[in-house]
Amino acid sequence: MDKNTIVGLVLIALVLIGFSWYNTPTQPVAPAEQSQQAAVVDTVKDAASLSKEVVRPQASDSSDIFFAATQGTNREVTLHNDKVQVKIATQGAAVSEVLLKEYKSYTDFEAGKDTPLLLYSKNDAAFNLTFDTKEGQFALRDYYFTPVSQTDSTLTLRLTAADGATLDVEYALLPDNYLLNFTVRTNGLAKHIPATTKVMQIDWNDRVAQHEKGFYFENMYSTLTYKLHGDDTEKLSEAETEQESVTGSVDWVAFKNQYFSAVLMSAEPLTEVDVKSEQLQEGSGYLKQYAAQMQAPFDPSGSKASRFQFYFGPNNYRLLQSMDDHKVSAHDNDLQELVYLGWPIVRWINRYFTLYVFDFFTRMGLPMGIVLLLITLLLRVIVYVPTRKSYMSSAKMRVLKPKVDAITAKYPKQEDAMKRQQEMMTLYSQYGVSPMGGCLPMLIQMPIWIAMFNFVPNAIELRQQSFLWAEDLSTYDSLISWNFDIWGLGNHLSLFCLLFCATNLLYSFMTMRQQRETMSGEQAQQMKMMQWMMMLMPLFFFFMFNKYSSGLNYYYFISLLFSALTMWWLRRTTDDAKLLAKLEANYEANKNNPNKKPSGLAARLEALQKQQEELMKRQQK
Repeated sequence: MDKNTIVGLVLIALVLIGFSWYNTPTQPVAPAEQSQQAAVVDTVKDAASLSKEVVRPQASDSSDIFFAATQGTNREVTLHNDKVQVKIATQGAAVSEVLLKEYKSYTDFEAGKDTPLLLYSKNDAAFNLTFDTKEGQFALRDYYFTPVSQTDSTLTLRLTAADGATLDVEYALLPDNYLLNFTVRTNGLAKHIPATTKVMQIDWNDRVAQHEKGFYFENMYSTLTYKLHGDDTEKLSEAETEQESVTGSVDWVAFKNQYFSAVLMSAEPLTEVDVKSEQLQEGSGYLKQYAAQMQAPFDPSGSKASRFQFYFGPNNYRLLQSMDDHKVSAHDNDLQELVYLGWPIVRWINRYFTLYVFDFFTRMGLPMGIVLLLITLLLRVIVYVPTRKSYMSSAKMRVLKPKVDAITAKYPKQEDAMKRQQEMMTLYSQYGVSPMGGCLPMLIQMPIWIAMFNFVPNAIELRQQSFLWAEDLSTYDSLISWNFDIWGLGNHLSLFCLLFCATNLLYSFMTMRQQRETMSGEQAQQMKMMQWMMMLMPLFFFFMFNKYSSGLNYYYFISLLFSALTMWWLRRTTDDAKLLAKLEANYEANKNNPNKKPSGLAARLEALQKQQEELMKRQQK
């Protein structure tokens, strides 16, 4: 192994280590400090870290508009439909708990319990509205509301002043849906509120619980997300603590984890939005601490109510897409953007191909493992023609290798490299061979690979769906596990990841063998570094994907397996003698054709050769 090879391997290793480190979520708190961190979060859970200090009347101050409501007993009122159960606290008139009836946490799934998933809890979350009055700042969390109207899915909570003025907070849970309409309505309060008061302050925070098996993978796809009014969605870092003051207005703010979200939407755009996402320690049972502070339009006269919507539910693309059918705003909310499908080209593949194919096979009631298998087969059929074209291009270069070797022997000197390359390109042109023909399938397949990399981890349909030995395709499968972490590996070995990496190694070996069959001795030497990289990539993928979902590893495994089988089949069914005879016929047809000139790369090399010769002549003169 020469010096250049060693240096190259060291650089590759550094790049892989750096990439692995970059994609590892930041762990700002040491395990020994974990209990202390949890205590601190509990202390501040009732107010977002971004919240401004609220100056309000004391409970004993009889000048308070709703003095009588400063004392009372908090109780919770339950609303429910077939999808969700929501509890509303009379203190503060805020949502105190949300249960998703059709889902369960991984812990309950593993234990075989049929317990609804706790998405939102008063122990971890707080929501408060504040606005200015002539007596000071008025915060809903300081008052006990009285229920004045209630059904299974609707609730009106009221504060009544001594002079008869009222403030109502109305909730309506839509039937068979995850939307909770939320309205703030006043009557007779104008005389207590300054004419300059046009907005109310919203403070919202939530400590998001871990619901899935692996912290690393779930945390990677959990992020505070918001949608700019009339523009695209933005998100805070998934891997680091981050705080941002948003420029412009916002349609909604979402506290998102991998498969579920709590979203606050407003009928009118929200302004003065400050958001923060704080990383929490692995092992604490939580992913992140989210906080949002914003302002919403408020009409003190009571002629216009302030209308909002909560979405408490799964991150299902089609479901989120349908939420605009029930919107309270004049603009589309586009909640489906919570499901990240990749950057533009990749997103288009997922949006207009993968989703439709996935929906089609899913509606057939097939196991999710079979659905992924069928999608892979369909993709292999689509790329078969360009794959075969690529292989035949390599096969043509393979049968012409003796002629290429003869040209290499003709021009052994380094200063003749341009002539050597030009003559090779002329040879390929005369025989009707394109050296670049092998690149097309890779250009086609890479966007598909990346598209599936973004699609599979966000497909909630895979959640808690078993296949073969994997009990849950949305998280890693554990062939072997242990009770401590190994850096870069974790506490388990994933069998699907091992199969993916082994198949990747096999496919890389077959690809390199095919390349060696088409290269001259000098080219083979130059390609050694690339071949080492191809052999090391499976090792890198093992450390990277061991924590990834078994569904994604399974897809890559079968995709590479079919690629290897396709290459084996094409090699087996290609007759080199017949192929060479066809190329010789091309040569005979082209060699005496005066109109046949080199094109493409051959033409460019010929032009460069002429320029080089003219330059040398001028230098000699």
